[in-house]
Amino acid sequence: MTARHVPGGPGWLRPLPGTGLTVSALALGGSPLGGMPENYGHDVSPELGIDTVRAALQSDIRFIDTSNGYSGGESERRIGAALTAVGGLPPGYVVATKVDPEGGDYSGERVRRSVLESRSRLGLDHLPLVHLHDPEFHEFDDLTGPDGAVEALVELRDTGAVGAIGLAGGRVQEMARYLALGVFDVLLVHNRWTLVDRSAGAIIAEARSQGMGVLNAAVYGGGILARGPGGTPSYGYRPAPPLLLEAVDEMRAVCARYGTDLRTVALQFSLRDERFAATIVGMSQPERVVQTLAAAAAVLPDDLFDELETLVPPSGTWLDAPFDG
Repeated sequence: MTARHVPGGPGWLRPLPGTGLTVSALALGGSPLGGMPENYGHDVSPELGIDTVRAALQSDIRFIDTSNGYSGGESERRIGAALTAVGGLPPGYVVATKVDPEGGDYSGERVRRSVLESRSRLGLDHLPLVHLHDPEFHEFDDLTGPDGAVEALVELRDTGAVGAIGLAGGRVQEMARYLALGVFDVLLVHNRWTLVDRSAGAIIAEARSQGMGVLNAAVYGGGILARGPGGTPSYGYRPAPPLLLEAVDEMRAVCARYGTDLRTVALQFSLRDERFAATIVGMSQPERVVQTLAAAAAVLPDDLFDELETLVPPSGTWLDAPFDG
């Protein structure tokens, strides 16, 4: 294990290329903070969400990632409430968010409103990093056309209304089209670079060739890499194929043989990767902040990761195939 894994140690804080920002290796992901039982199987009370953010603010985590659309803005509201409770944003702390459509409206005007809504909920005068969120679910020509979402986001950055702008999404084929525009500063991928899925490899390489910062999210694949045997049979919020389920079971057994667990190894798989400025992990309980930082600090041998590499299933078009679920 290298020093960059250790919370608070050398290399824990690092530059986010393309932005001028400094972030911690581990970021608090705001997706579950507002309560998304349809994705996570449980709700989160306002008090619990706020307490989770406060725990992160008082820890070695110096980076929070959220979105306008998470739980109808409730994630941002709870982050804003926690910031108010601690007297404002601590020095050196970064809060990033994402613009989201309203209904089917992902126009330039909607993007501008989304930014204003996020500033109000978070209680921040300036947003240092704002991502275009999940554009793959919308028409490329609409979002990239005159006064579309991309043009509006670029204008907001160029006029100083926001800091850096990012591209955050999943489906790699569509994300590659947006990346080719050459206008974004940061790429955020989710579920596509984990212990069992490496399908984001090409777009990560392209982003780095453009001098962009890269963030890695959903390193537990929606939960399958964080839970024990008999847990969720899905990956990335969709049914997992038998080949992947078999790989997960085999990896879990290898981790046990080395005296650790799959959750810890899945986290460190991303933290060890020097291409990622930060690894974003969703948390909705204060104790999870403590547990995740402990997992980041665990000492794991290189031999463990070498052995797990022999079990990685063929990377997958299965995750990005058409899906109606």
